[in-house]
Formats: sequence, C-alpha cells, structure tokens
Amino acid sequence: MHVQEWLDTVPAAAVYALVGVVIGLESLGIPLPGEIILVSAALLSSQHAGIDPVILGACATIGAIVGDSIGYAIGRKGGRPLLVWLGKKFPKHFSEGHIATAERSFEKWGMWAVFFGRFVALLRIFAGPLAGVLRMPYWKFLIANVFGGIVWAGGTTAVIYYVGIVAESWLKRFSWLGLVAAVLVGVTSMLVLKRKAKQAQVAHQEAEPVPAGE
Repeated sequence: MHVQEWLDTVPAAAVYALVGVVIGLESLGIPLPGEIILVSAALLSSQHAGIDPVILGACATIGAIVGDSIGYAIGRKGGRPLLVWLGKKFPKHFSEGHIATAERSFEKWGMWAVFFGRFVALLRIFAGPLAGVLRMPYWKFLIANVFGGIVWAGGTTAVIYYVGIVAESWLKRFSWLGLVAAVLVGVTSMLVLKRKAKQAQVAHQEAEPVPAGE
C-alpha cells in the first residue's frame, strides 16, 4: 500500500492535520517526506475523495510557515552547537559538507536562499534553523518564509490538483507515477547538493593556510 492509498483510508480532517504536521516538522529541521505527503494528498483531492484542495493547500502553507519560524527560533537560540547536535543525530542530512553548502547559499543569496530553499528537498530542512544560527534579521526571514511557503505549498497543491482533474481517468490507474516523479526530484536534488557539499569541503581544505615550516 503506497502513501496515497493509505491516506484514502483516513478522514479528510486527519489528512489536513497530517500534511500540516509533517511539513511543519520537516521545515523545523526534522528529515521527513513532506513533499511526498503533499503530492499524495493533492492527487487524492483531485479524485473526489472528500478532500478540499483549498483547505489542503492552506494547511500545507501554514505548516511550512510555522515550522520554518520555529526552526528559526531554535536555530537563533541554539547557535552553532545546534548544528553540531543535528549532525550527530542526522549525519546524512546535516553533514559538515551540507552545512557548508547551505551557509554559502545564505551568504550569497540572503532572503532568496530562504525562498528558493523551500523548493529543494534538503534545503527545506536547513532554511529555518540555519537562518536563525546565522542571525538573519527576522523581518527578512519572515517575508521570504511566508512567500516561499505560499508559493511552494499552495502552488504544489494547485498544480497537482489540476493535473489530476485533467487526467483523472489516467491517474486512477497510474497515480503512483506522481509519487515516483516527486521521489526522483527529491533524489536528484539531494545528489546535486551532495556533490556541491563535497566540492565545498575540497575548496575549504585547499583554502586552509599551510603552517609555516612545512
């Protein structure tokens, strides 16, 4: 049983809550499949399963904004030690290379890193806590967070819903393709970030000054 079939067995209110909570926790800094849950629920809403896409999009948006804001507050209070702790708990997601890549993105793009980070699987986990650790002014973070959450969560819900409406009969038999596509996008994003993280580590090592006498 895949995610969409399981969601079809629970009440609509539980689906709304689950989407909001999972996306919120992912945005807070906990590695969870928020995008897969959202895509699955949006596909389900297009198949007349009693799920309102407007309410679904609103729950996803609220979860994204609130989760990122909590992550920001935790990052601002916890500072660098928080990143070290997360690295021990989730080494695949919060490795030194990944953190270095994210920091370079924040230093280069600022608010845009928060906004566009919403669309990259791994950066969704980093955005809130890292913005807090780097002490980005909250008003800047809030603007990027709100617009990023609305465009990503609301936009994803709307696109998947209308694609499902247009191709309803086709999706009833092949709805798993939407999940496969979401997974492929997420895996590709992670591979690209991993490669960039390794490049950042190499560049950092090469930039380190050689001690005198060597």
